[in-house]
Amino acid sequence: MNKKLFTSESVSSGHPDKVCDQISDAVLDAFLKQDPNARVACETFATTGLVVVGGEITADGWVNFQEIARNVLSDIGYTDEKYGISASGCSVLFTVDRQSADIALGVNEGEGEHKEAGAGDQGLMFGYACNETPELMPLPIMLSHQIIKKVEEARHSKSIPYLRPDAKSQVTVEYDENDKPIRVDTIVLSTQHDEDVTQETIKADIEELIREVVNEKYLIDTKFHINPTGQFIIGGPHGDTGLTGRKIIVDTYGGMARHGGGAFSGKDPTKVDRSAAYMARHVAKTIVASGVADKCEVQLAYAIGVAEPVSVRVDTFQTNKVAETNIENAVTQNFDLTPNGIIEFLGLRKPIYRKTSYHGHFGRNDVSWEMVDENKKQIFAELK
Repeated sequence: MNKKLFTSESVSSGHPDKVCDQISDAVLDAFLKQDPNARVACETFATTGLVVVGGEITADGWVNFQEIARNVLSDIGYTDEKYGISASGCSVLFTVDRQSADIALGVNEGEGEHKEAGAGDQGLMFGYACNETPELMPLPIMLSHQIIKKVEEARHSKSIPYLRPDAKSQVTVEYDENDKPIRVDTIVLSTQHDEDVTQETIKADIEELIREVVNEKYLIDTKFHINPTGQFIIGGPHGDTGLTGRKIIVDTYGGMARHGGGAFSGKDPTKVDRSAAYMARHVAKTIVASGVADKCEVQLAYAIGVAEPVSVRVDTFQTNKVAETNIENAVTQNFDLTPNGIIEFLGLRKPIYRKTSYHGHFGRNDVSWEMVDENKKQIFAELK
């Protein structure tokens, strides 16, 4: 029988693209602290010795972009010039304009062709959940995130003192004929490190960390590739240019579900790329938690300036216990899927975003869209 393998990756907070995501979301949080109705679309570029922040922002208040960028770099651990970028020594440039008045027409309540506050752009968003893990996330992406978290904990605590900020993990899981995970086939971990450490030491230390994270029931004839190039000293924005929004699969479901293409970081919640993706995850998780399906993917689509979604679709991949049309009807009847409805229900006008910009936006225990409402869960359970 042919193996059924699926692979997902995660990256550390020091990965160049994640550095940029964090700066963009830190800027967003800083504006939301001053003005909960701020309109923010912030992008960041980082390379050797340089950070550039740009975007379209309309808000009551202003922020110190240079201070924000330097604080993020410092928190991550880029505090030494030998890393090629440091919080105190790099240049920080910013160029910011106001949000387009044409876009604002469609988002501001009482303005534009539709008087109800509409979506900040057209687009399609997906949310996904499955019962492979307690977090109702796919196993490959959850293990990838958990491994990276463990490596970062070891770096910040200095229990492994030679680790540097940049790292990537990748986990390949084997599934049985019923699409249930049965073992981990391969684990790849590349971590940046100091010059004066041997690869043998790195391999031994990192494999020990991995075994603390991955349940031994999955470690059956598992292959480990740790720093497979043989050396990873040059990393972060010095090794590769970073940009906001280039890790959208790491941010979501590791490729297990479809993606509408819109990134999250640096965008205020009127941008449905972010808020509707969070809501779609919340809906999908509620459905799976209720037991009416083992897997669920929810698609929402919007027209700019229009409040109600132009389409709502539920796909349970033939794992449903009741008709999908009944599940879909229950979704539209029990969830307010307008931008304002989503923002209010999930409490998205708060400065909560920087923490989401690494280790994934889903499968967390510290954000509103991951909390399952027991009343709504019961509504779906009663469909059976």
